[in-house]
Amino acid sequence: MAHPSGVALPGHRAPAVGLEAPFEMLVACHERVQRSLSLLGRLQQHLHDQGLDEDARQAARDVLRYFDLAAPLHHQDEELHVFPPLLAGPDATLHAVVRQLQQDHLHMEQAWAQARVVLQGVADGTPAAWQPLTPTQTAQLDQFASFYGQHIQMEEGIVYPAALAVVQGEALQAMSRDMAHRRGAKVPAR
Repeated sequence: MAHPSGVALPGHRAPAVGLEAPFEMLVACHERVQRSLSLLGRLQQHLHDQGLDEDARQAARDVLRYFDLAAPLHHQDEELHVFPPLLAGPDATLHAVVRQLQQDHLHMEQAWAQARVVLQGVADGTPAAWQPLTPTQTAQLDQFASFYGQHIQMEEGIVYPAALAVVQGEALQAMSRDMAHRRGAKVPAR
């Protein structure tokens, strides 16, 4: 199916990374976040240029599906397996970065609650009843998207490498098993 710009909708094809490689999976999740946010931006432009149509409704459903289902699991992965070993370590600077990321997760959750209402209206809307997004609605979508840029850079550039240095062996396997369990998937034996 095509999205508003005629390109295949993202979110249905995952990079070829499995849960047996949890840190690579976390990075792959970031790629999907960025694709979903890109779709959100294109959706906003489409609504401005073309109004509400089935492509817009489908794009809104795709963004909703990703941030309702996959994003919360991703944040749980970090909160359960990536952040605790770093907070248990001696590096005060790393503690501050992790605390900031934890706060980001709370802000993202709050921003998603607002953005979700806007997107659900698009997904459920009918062209006959469509009203363009208000400046407040546009700001809600923009604010939600803006939380992710620096957040992802801090995780991939600082936190994931530090966590990978301490989450090894059985802890890494336990992380894989837990991630798979919460997703209803199986992890191949190592």
